[in-house]
Amino acid sequence: MMAGEAGMGGEQGVQEERYADTAGRAVLETIRSYGVTTIFGIPGTHNLELYRPLAELGIRAVTNRHEQGSGYGADGWAQQTGLPGVVITTSGPGLQNAMSAIGTAFCESRPMLVISPGVPLGEEFRDAGTLHETKDATAMVGAIAEWSRRVSSASEAVDAVHDAFALFRTGRPRPVHIEIPLDVLESPADAPRAARAARSAPPAAPGDAEAVRQAAAIIAAAARPVIIAGGGATRATREVTALAERLGAPVLTSLNGKATLDERHPLSLGSNLRIAAAREVARDADVLIVLGSKLGEAELWVPALETGAEVVRVDISAAQLHKNLEASVGIAGDCAAVVGQLLAVLPAESRPRPDLSARRAEIADETRATLPETVALAETIAAALPEDAIVAGDSSQIVYLGLANVLRRSRPHSLLYTPTYATLGYGLPAAIGARVAQHDRPVVAVVGDGALMFCVNELATAVEQGLDLTVVCVDNGGYAEIRQNELDRGIPPVGVELVQPDWVALANAFGATGRRASRADEVDAAIRDAIAEGGVQLVHVPQESW
Repeated sequence: MMAGEAGMGGEQGVQEERYADTAGRAVLETIRSYGVTTIFGIPGTHNLELYRPLAELGIRAVTNRHEQGSGYGADGWAQQTGLPGVVITTSGPGLQNAMSAIGTAFCESRPMLVISPGVPLGEEFRDAGTLHETKDATAMVGAIAEWSRRVSSASEAVDAVHDAFALFRTGRPRPVHIEIPLDVLESPADAPRAARAARSAPPAAPGDAEAVRQAAAIIAAAARPVIIAGGGATRATREVTALAERLGAPVLTSLNGKATLDERHPLSLGSNLRIAAAREVARDADVLIVLGSKLGEAELWVPALETGAEVVRVDISAAQLHKNLEASVGIAGDCAAVVGQLLAVLPAESRPRPDLSARRAEIADETRATLPETVALAETIAAALPEDAIVAGDSSQIVYLGLANVLRRSRPHSLLYTPTYATLGYGLPAAIGARVAQHDRPVVAVVGDGALMFCVNELATAVEQGLDLTVVCVDNGGYAEIRQNELDRGIPPVGVELVQPDWVALANAFGATGRRASRADEVDAAIRDAIAEGGVQLVHVPQESW
């Protein structure tokens, strides 16, 4: 062995000893102890000690091509696993690039843990021109996350991770951020190994017994009960189904609560709260049971839900119990636990089920009348998808005016979407995260051309990760709805008619397979063939050509 090689080997040994147990490792060990097996992010100069232990800990690293994609990938992964999505960014611009995803997770109540390095201790607010220097990263993220903490030791960082998982398990799940100063990140950890083990989950929070009794009395006296299930009810599918069947109650869901009740169930009216005919069902009820939903305008497409009914609300967050619709009885607690309490005190005999066929027909007719060609295409796409497919949508007309309403799914988190934050660029990276999380179900992203241009670089991520993933790009020539908004206001179209790439060639250039469905009668076969062939596929559907 040459002397130089021996010297290099010795230096490597010193490096390995120096970084054998840093704060970065302590944080990742703690995260791994909770069952997280994947992180999303981009390695950078300042975050390398967060990447060093990943392989040894059995954590898969997905390198997105932009940190916004990392956040949305983590969100898709989280929805399939029930664990928080974890994002590692570098300091400064890397963290800032993830801000849209953090804002999305806050608005949609999704669990996300973001970890970033920060300026060393004592260097805060110096404005000295160091690499990636940021005035106040913790405050920046704290403005849109549930909380953001800058720690001063490995033990504080480990405690912050435990606090994050406590929130995800017992509170309204929302994004949190931990900033670890660079000198702390790379220094020997002061956190004992035992402190890095996952803490036991507390039992699900029950509701106040008296409030449950009052709610049950109101429900038992009702002749026309209706259930609305939101994102906070998705872990209570068994209980919600049992309640609906006991009461013979129609079930409407928000888009975040989609398929809390199997959408092929006789009592399901789907995720159609944006349709007036569906809202009429709620208006005509004599008791409305709202489970885990804030009933926000973005879900309803009207300022508020109109009803003269008694209102029973259940939510993990007491702050939500009277928001947007005053509750007659509000019960703070875990949705599954509280509905279980209600079932225990309600009359045991099941009521007859109403015939909802006429209501479904009214909802379908109104949906089709909104934008007939787009809805017809959405129905074609839905028919081409396997029944168990997970669909990731974007803030595109094909999704929010079509697929979200016509797609029927049997379990929650089968449509990945952001109805409140309504960001562009979500669909493809969310689909990647969902596909990384599981291999038992097909995953298809359905996006508009405008939305896909926000994240088309993530095709490279999907190819690199070796995924089977089909992307359906519905091309309406730009920002079609904004174009119509301009016309409606008497504004000549400006900034909305966009140059389109050769989508098939672009997909092929990324190492994917591109194909085009130029006519309506080609769409079904193109999607089915793409899914069957596997790998990363892009089906381009130029809507204006047929």
